[in-house]
Amino acid sequence: MSSTVWPILHYDDPGAALRFLTGTAGFTEVVTIRDDAGDVVHAEVSWPGGGTVLFGGTAHDDGVHAGLRGGALYVVASTETEIDAVHERVTAAGGTVVRAPHRTEFAAGGPTYACTIADPEGNLWTFGTYRGGGVTNPRSGSG
Repeated sequence: MSSTVWPILHYDDPGAALRFLTGTAGFTEVVTIRDDAGDVVHAEVSWPGGGTVLFGGTAHDDGVHAGLRGGALYVVASTETEIDAVHERVTAAGGTVVRAPHRTEFAAGGPTYACTIADPEGNLWTFGTYRGGGVTNPRSGSG
């Protein structure tokens, strides 16, 4: 049996988050549920290389996730070019680049090429070639 982890985020403005994640960061819209007023109440976006993130609004009253705020996510990118493209789109859109693309080594001993951005509500998104367990994606496609 295989399992998949899907992180959950909550935004004050989930519609703006959806536009940022799909229009700027490079995610693909999978599911969007809107209320009668047309506001986004739930959305799911996927990364082209795999993985899905769920999100909704901070205003909902679900007992478990009510008021949940803030987060930091790591997205495995296939190539350095993919990371550079995220950086270029965020920069062009006037978004927040926390750390420009750079080479580093994570504590687990895995070298990586990474870039960290902040979405409009301050959640941190690090895009990197490190795959976990000391494994790094090949540098193919680097500029």
